Amino acid sequence: MMIRTATMDDVSSIMEIIQTVIVEMHSYNNFQWDASYPQAKDFIGDIKNGDLFVSSRVDKIVGFICINREQPVEYDGLRWSLLEEALVIHRMGVSPDCRKAGIGFELVLFAEELAIKNNVRYLKTDTYSLNTNAQGLFQKHGYVFIGEMSFRGKEEPFYCYEKLIK
Repeated sequence: MMIRTATMDDVSSIMEIIQTVIVEMHSYNNFQWDASYPQAKDFIGDIKNGDLFVSSRVDKIVGFICINREQPVEYDGLRWSLLEEALVIHRMGVSPDCRKAGIGFELVLFAEELAIKNNVRYLKTDTYSLNTNAQGLFQKHGYVFIGEMSFRGKEEPFYCYEKLIK
């Protein structure tokens, strides 16, 4: 497995994964992602900022993760443990064809290693309350639930998680 910084050439592969993930999410009534979000322009912005990373197996992109220091304004009302700079995990996905192969686990581990490399000891993320797969992944990695927020006009809340890196 290899994780590398994404390039513009990766956008079409990422969008193919997005389309299959949206179908899968909608099959269990999770409408976190849809035609309006995330779009190619979101990933193009991530790539321009150097914030998007892809996981590949045999030259095929099988997952992606956006990691940066940008926090939604909705985070302001929550009781985070620390008031210090954090890396934030955004848009993350794994091709449904490659589930249960440890790709999501490796992507989250990569985010933690990136934080350590950048002398940041704190990570934050959020996921839609109906996205039990993502919640389980973060909990397995030791992320702690700290509260919920309304976000992107969705009906259900988003659950917020944090992890302090030792």
